[in-house]
Amino acid sequence: MNFNIFNNRTRVVICSLMFCCLIINLSCDYTREPLINIQNKNQLDVILNKYVDEGYYPFLLARLEDKNGHVVYEHCRINKNLIPKEIINGNTWIRIWSMSKIVTITIIMDLIEDGYLNLDEPVTKYIPEFDNLQVAINEAGIPLGQIQNKNIGCKFTLVNPDSVMTLSHLINHQAGFYYATTGIDCIDSILVSKNIPYSSDSDDLINRLTTVPLLLHPGTEYYYGTNTTVLGMVAERATGLSLKSLVETKLSNHLNIRGLKYNLSKGETLLPYFTGIDSILRIARKGELDIFGADFPFYSTDNQLYLGGEGMVATASGYANFLRIFLHNGKLNDKRFLDQTTINKIISPHTQINSPWGYNGYNLWVTGDTLRKRGWGEEGLWQGGGYEGTQFWIDSKREFVGVIMTQIHHPPNGGWDMYNDFRGALYQQFWNDER
Repeated sequence: MNFNIFNNRTRVVICSLMFCCLIINLSCDYTREPLINIQNKNQLDVILNKYVDEGYYPFLLARLEDKNGHVVYEHCRINKNLIPKEIINGNTWIRIWSMSKIVTITIIMDLIEDGYLNLDEPVTKYIPEFDNLQVAINEAGIPLGQIQNKNIGCKFTLVNPDSVMTLSHLINHQAGFYYATTGIDCIDSILVSKNIPYSSDSDDLINRLTTVPLLLHPGTEYYYGTNTTVLGMVAERATGLSLKSLVETKLSNHLNIRGLKYNLSKGETLLPYFTGIDSILRIARKGELDIFGADFPFYSTDNQLYLGGEGMVATASGYANFLRIFLHNGKLNDKRFLDQTTINKIISPHTQINSPWGYNGYNLWVTGDTLRKRGWGEEGLWQGGGYEGTQFWIDSKREFVGVIMTQIHHPPNGGWDMYNDFRGALYQQFWNDER
């Protein structure tokens, strides 16, 4: 455009118009249409409402975000008899328990990329206190973790491991650690006696675990437990930074993820623990949530114990933002966190490979075609959950993430059907649109 043919006033007007057009174009690009469209949101609302109103859950909050962070669905139903005054939404702090694991694992993988760690390294390189860990075996020499019959009394012998425990064993839940839910009373009672949540810090926790027997020789097979928490302590020893600091540095500050942390800030509170284990929805009594025994992780401002497998709190909004890293091949907000090759490793088959329901990556379950056949969801979803009923999934095909938040250890009988009902109704809408 030749500006010389216009007077000064005209030039100002034209430049102003061009600037406005630029702003409009940028704004339109930022607010572009969501990548997925849910035709019948009311159908999903009805499912969540039903399970809360019929006494299965104290509340249910579901949030779906597309790859670009658009909230394509959010709904919350609250049992006002149990929670009369609380306002629960995408910014409410929730205990996420095992949904902490994939956060810790991504940090571990970032440290591997940066050369701090290697999955083939022995755990004792960072935690030499574990050099004398032993494996519990029965009279036939079989590790207790491989015995189907849990009614074995307390007859076991301790032997030295026949293999070296590596970081790879930890990340794949093959190190021999466990929760106090094995069903082997004498083993569970040993772990309970260590009162893990009352450890003052990681060093104290490590010392407590040195006298807890392993249930398997490292590398033998998958056994779910505190493996990721031990992995988090490896990260602390390797970097000299707390897991809390690593989350803040790598996720909160670098990627601008808010709503994902360990300690509560001053004035912040959490919802009560609920259970329906005796078919009545109520606040849980001390000891009923028995993953560690009678006590739970601390979330206070001055807490210095950071359980990488169980100890985080999150908001639905913050956790959804974290999950979107996987849809951006390891990036978020135009900042790199992980390489694409690392993302591929996390979602590749590692354990439980022959299950008809899918396989396990690095603590991400990748669904098989059984979910689609039963009308409950899609093949190829990357998903996980937590001890109090929280759940998430990542749909790389449709480029969105889903988060369901609640706070209940065990809903009354029939309550677990909610997840399949909700996800099934959602995907049925997608399938109808895609025909």
